[in-house]
Amino acid sequence: MSEPTVLWDATFDKRVKSYYLCSTSLVLCITIVGIPLALIYILIGNWLIDKHLRNLGCTLNQRTLEIKKGILNKTESTIPLEKITDLQMFQGPIMRHFGLRGFKVETAGQSSGPGGSLVNIIGIVDAVEFRRAVLDQRDKLANSHASQSQSAAPATSGTIANNDIGETLVEIRDLLARIESKMDDS
Repeated sequence: MSEPTVLWDATFDKRVKSYYLCSTSLVLCITIVGIPLALIYILIGNWLIDKHLRNLGCTLNQRTLEIKKGILNKTESTIPLEKITDLQMFQGPIMRHFGLRGFKVETAGQSSGPGGSLVNIIGIVDAVEFRRAVLDQRDKLANSHASQSQSAAPATSGTIANNDIGETLVEIRDLLARIESKMDDS
């Protein structure tokens, strides 16, 4: 099996690291108990975020969207483009401050529960263009499947089709007559 053609290999903005440090520290500092944890997080957070970003990847192929992420539990998701229903863009106030966007991949038949998404990705450079490229490729794929299924339909003439239908109807009539005769005998 040949390697899929890569249409777009996403790169991630360097400001993602600052966003993760700031947002997590802010959440920890809101609670009194979290303040000591925020200090510890600031010390080890750089290392954790660097490791996370090294393992983060998002690649658009001709037929799939491949997403890799994780530090301890690494996950690799291959999402067929025809299953993607939407790529929902999101941007909170802290993300807006850092000039970042995220998107959620929503699929037909996803198992993440109501209101959830299959995968969330934050910090892709040109996220709006990447989203547009994924949705355009999905539409191209759907259009090519539709045209292939139309061209694969058998080209039969009307008389052949009508003859087949007539023969089938005659067989059904004869079968019904046999059933009726057996019911009358009982």
